[in-house]
Amino acid sequence: MNVELSSVEARAKVHAALGEVARLAIADVLALGDASPGELAARLGMPTNLVAHHLGVLADAGVVERRRSEHDRRRSYLRLRPAALATLHAPRLAAPRRVVFACTRNSARSQLAAALWATTSPIPAASAGTAPAEQVNPRAVRTAKRHGLRLDPARTRHLDEVTADGDLLIAVCDHVHETLPAGRVRLHWSVPDPVPADTDDAFEAAFADLADRVGRLAPTIEEPRR
Repeated sequence: MNVELSSVEARAKVHAALGEVARLAIADVLALGDASPGELAARLGMPTNLVAHHLGVLADAGVVERRRSEHDRRRSYLRLRPAALATLHAPRLAAPRRVVFACTRNSARSQLAAALWATTSPIPAASAGTAPAEQVNPRAVRTAKRHGLRLDPARTRHLDEVTADGDLLIAVCDHVHETLPAGRVRLHWSVPDPVPADTDDAFEAAFADLADRVGRLAPTIEEPRR
């Protein structure tokens, strides 16, 4: 009974935290991608001190969590915690021509994300990088294979060669999000880079994170018109 009561109390705390217009608006933004406090303030037209207050309430309720940027340690990003997502309904997006996942080297995260998307949605997917490596990371290839997916080890491409009007661009690394011109990135997923660790566990963690995000985003996109 104590476990059940604790669960009900935790859920009630989430609902209470989201029962305020500004905090629900913050959750709507974070339902589809990560954002810094400053980005949230700009997006919602709110003072930064008020955003900080609301983020504190959401964090205390277990709705959001914060992590440091891997590119600029002075920055941090907020993301929704998976356990809280069941209470949220993300806004639907118009169907894009294609979904393009981008990371710096186009050797791991963006490749895995595109492969996952292809198994989840009828909307075409591609991947690219701002400074593409000569080949896909071998651990990324093996990780995909363990999950029944295939990556072409030799296929990496530059972002400028891939993107076109009508694409939904998703940056799956902090560096791409922070260095691309303003307005170019539509969504940002702050997924830790598994390459520096170079372990199966790190690549599996990145894969699981991407799979969760793909699974959450795909149903929110309208079916493409035929």
